[in-house]
This record gives sequence, C-alpha cells and structure tokens, in this order.
Amino acid sequence: MSTSPRRRVYVAGPGGFDAAGRAWHRQVCERLGAAGFNVLDPWFASQDQFRAAYAVAPDARLAALRSANRAAGAMNASMIGAADAVLALLDGVDVDSGTAAEIGFAAAVGTLIVGYRTDWRTSGDNAAAIVNLQVEYFIDLSGGTIVTGDSGADDSELLDIALRSLRERLASG
Repeated sequence: MSTSPRRRVYVAGPGGFDAAGRAWHRQVCERLGAAGFNVLDPWFASQDQFRAAYAVAPDARLAALRSANRAAGAMNASMIGAADAVLALLDGVDVDSGTAAEIGFAAAVGTLIVGYRTDWRTSGDNAAAIVNLQVEYFIDLSGGTIVTGDSGADDSELLDIALRSLRERLASG
C-alpha cells in the first residue's frame, strides 16, 4: 500500500507583526498540519535571525537587520519554490505588500495559490474584483481561487473551505 506524500503549503500573510495576527497564523498552521499538510511557515523560519539581529548593540543593529532581511527573503523564496501551494491571507483594505509579492513570485514559479479573505470590506480595484486586480490575476493564473466570507461561513468554516479547496486543487493538478 502506497501513501501519498504530505503536500507542502507555504502560509503567506502579515500574521507575524502583531498579537492578533500571530494568533491567526498559529491557528492556520495548526489546522494545516492537522489536515495532513506539511506547513512551510516563513515567520517561524526567520524568527531566530531577527531575534539575533535585534539583540546586537544598537550601532551594529542596522547591518544585522539588513542581513536578516536578505536571509529571510531568500528563505521565503526558497520555501515558495519548494511548496506545492500557497495559502495567502488577503484581509485588509489592501492586501499586505509582502503577501502580494509572495503571491506574484508563487505564480511566476508555477505554485498553486489559494487566497483566504475573511474581511468583508470592499478591497478590489472595481466592482468585479475581490482584491487588487493583479493579485487576483496571479491567483487565477496559478489555478487557484479566493475563498471569501461572502458564503456566510464563520472564520473557522471559511478556513475549512480553503483547506478543502487546497486539497481538491492539489489532487486535480
């Protein structure tokens, strides 16, 4: 009996910058792992580098942060390239700039992207766009989709829908 390998999912979003975001990010990573995915977490992957950079003397901190920034960017690109899919949080009046960059890079390297949007505010460039038209284009180009709260689902149910979408799209791709 053969078993299929655990699919790797990179979690894109601004979740590491504040307490509420970290709580959401941890929940998503835990749910992905429980659903059988191998989680590629950029926040976890770079936390030691940033802790070390902030621990250096103030006169050397800028150089240490530059080094940590470059290392984190390279590591994120490597993880996106190794991922089978990206799950991207698209909340906010405008999609986070780092998340938008990760989405563009993922589309360029042929990685499936599923967007997850719980925010009910209008964010698109016009009435036909859910989010920024370029972000939406890259998600569509990847074969992905955007899961939104328009279905009436609560946040937990919406995450279940996004995870199902990931599984189905990876199985068919």
